[in-house]
Amino acid sequence: MVSRCGRRLLHVLGLSFPLLSRRPLLLCPPLLMKPLVVFVLGGPGAGKGTQCARIVEKYGYTHLSAGELLRDERKNPESQYGELIEKYIKEGKIVPVEITISLLKREMDQTMAVNAQKNKFLIDGFPRNQDNLQGWNKTMDGKADVSFVLFFDCDNEICIERCLERGKSSGRSDDNRESLEKRIQTYLQSTKPIIDLYEEMGKVKKIDASKSVDEVFDEVVKIFDKEG
Repeated sequence: MVSRCGRRLLHVLGLSFPLLSRRPLLLCPPLLMKPLVVFVLGGPGAGKGTQCARIVEKYGYTHLSAGELLRDERKNPESQYGELIEKYIKEGKIVPVEITISLLKREMDQTMAVNAQKNKFLIDGFPRNQDNLQGWNKTMDGKADVSFVLFFDCDNEICIERCLERGKSSGRSDDNRESLEKRIQTYLQSTKPIIDLYEEMGKVKKIDASKSVDEVFDEVVKIFDKEG
């Protein structure tokens, strides 16, 4: 027996079909769109946030910074995770994956609840280690598709100098040399292997992030114009 959707398709195509029911024809419900995700990775100070802001403006993606979400949650007096997040951030360590993914998923769900067509997301600063990646695969398997990894490759000392300059006005407790050197080591030991893993899968788009903001964005545009 042909479904209502099938009968409607036959009618649209102009094909004859015997009348099987006098009940009113119901339109087929729209398919729910899955989030399409671009992971944005690179060392602290590589320019991820700056470039994400430009991508949002030009291509309409929604930017989710894992670090910003964690810092906002840390400031929330009603959050049960605030003190724990503060401790991890100050020590330059990676916050437990369950917390980070719950915040990311909450933001994606809320964005798409308002507008189901807003399903393209830049997730900045995640996954940062193997635990993050395993947690993402376990929690988001079948619920989101990763298009590719946008990798901003930048010299470590340039990254540190950029963050120190930013720290003069950012008010961030981790924009100091001691924390930054710990964060760089954490990045090299934990995050870089994740980038290498995605590169083996052919999913990494690498950009030299030591160049000027405009030069870097020129390379970003080439990637997004090709990838959509």
